[in-house]
Amino acid sequence: MAGRFSIVRAAVTTGSATMLSRLLGFVRDILIAAALGAGPLADIFVVAFRLPNLFRRLFAEGAFSAAFVPLFAKRLEGAGLDSARTMAGEVFSVLAFALLVFTAVAELFMPVLVYALAGGFEVGSEKFSQTVHYARITFPYLAFMSLMALFAAMLNATGRFALAGLAPVLLNLVLIGALVLAWGDDRLSLDYLIWGVAVAGFLQLAVLWVGAWRAGLSLAFRRPRLSPDVRRVFVLGVPGVLAAGVTQINLLVGTNIASAQPGAAAWLYYADRLYQLPLGVIGVALSVALLPDISRRLRAGDQKGAVASQNNGLAYGLLLTAPASLGLYALAEPIMSVLFERGSFSASDTHAAALALMGFAPGLPAFVLVKVLQPSFFSQEDTKTPLLYAALGVGVNITLSLLYFPVYGHVAIAVATSIAGWVSLLAMVVHLSVTGWRMDSLFALRVLVIVLGCAAMWGYLALLTPPSGGFAALAAWLALQILCAASLYFAVLAGLSHFILPDGAAGWRGLARRS
Repeated sequence: MAGRFSIVRAAVTTGSATMLSRLLGFVRDILIAAALGAGPLADIFVVAFRLPNLFRRLFAEGAFSAAFVPLFAKRLEGAGLDSARTMAGEVFSVLAFALLVFTAVAELFMPVLVYALAGGFEVGSEKFSQTVHYARITFPYLAFMSLMALFAAMLNATGRFALAGLAPVLLNLVLIGALVLAWGDDRLSLDYLIWGVAVAGFLQLAVLWVGAWRAGLSLAFRRPRLSPDVRRVFVLGVPGVLAAGVTQINLLVGTNIASAQPGAAAWLYYADRLYQLPLGVIGVALSVALLPDISRRLRAGDQKGAVASQNNGLAYGLLLTAPASLGLYALAEPIMSVLFERGSFSASDTHAAALALMGFAPGLPAFVLVKVLQPSFFSQEDTKTPLLYAALGVGVNITLSLLYFPVYGHVAIAVATSIAGWVSLLAMVVHLSVTGWRMDSLFALRVLVIVLGCAAMWGYLALLTPPSGGFAALAAWLALQILCAASLYFAVLAGLSHFILPDGAAGWRGLARRS
């Protein structure tokens, strides 16, 4: 049974694994863009892939982890490993049965689900029919990943973060392999990609199952029954579906509206993949690390330590996402060009996807900080309060998207998603401030240093003009400018820290030690 563990070490472990997965994901998306472009085949793939992924991120990564981890950690600390495994086995049996039923129903009513996600696809058209066909193949991915989430949650609750973080690498490796095998044939590429999703889901579940068994966390099959523990997990999990997955719900709304504009679903997908890199590496990693830590501190009656842990997580999140947001906004077009403009992905696709990225980028800090704040609620078994603020954000997103899509097209969806993220974040901050969370003076000074560093970085980025040469020249220029902008940002942070932070530059190192 794991003892105390460092938030920083846990976040770095999870973040590093996620970074590897996301980098391979970029390779995958570069190949997808070259093979499918942003035309009808790309739209079909985006919808067929996003449908199980949407439910996975809501149920597996969000609601389930938020509900299960605090209860499992509490049972582990209080009653020991055998009791915790018994509880997990009961949850596993019910979850497996529920997923089997849900998947069967979804397969039967797949046309309805596809229409809900892509209402702009004409019902009865070949595009709609093909999307339904492919979505039926990919949908079991949800069941595999949701069951995998149970084993990942147990490993995380015992301080083992590496394997769960590395499992998604398998998805990208399988899809890259599928694209290589089908290279040169667009339709075959789509077929191989779709089947690759289902195969990768099974492989990820198998890897986590074996990893949990080797860690002494194996589960025995038993007859599904709604025990008090199971009911508690699902009672907490239902509101958590929205609370932990607000970004995914916003993307669902955006995809549905965008399906009315040819190519828009694909443009938003590629832009989404770019800002999801820092969101996954930073936001998800910090959230995964904070939840068991804050839960443990609160069980021990260490309210002050829990608040300090939350502040440290916020500081880390803002330290890394603020400059990433500026960089993605200022360099959106050259980034899109270098990564995706080849094969079937044209210069006009690059421009359209870059505009979407510029709309998403300002919301990145909000998306990450929402993830960082959620453990403060979930650790107290409160998933209803974040639900209210998630619903508020979704309402803002739907309203703004519907109002401005007819005028600004897919860009309106990206901007509306960013605004919705900030609305949800502000509501959560106000609530926590009223109920006991305090922004200490050191955290406020760190924010000041970050803002000044970002101002210097923005001044540099605003002066840049991309070269007019080919791919090699643009790629070299982009890499150099990212390096220079990041170096300037951290140099300004280091210099200002000596004058502004109480302990000088040690103010940042102290953050790591206290975590």
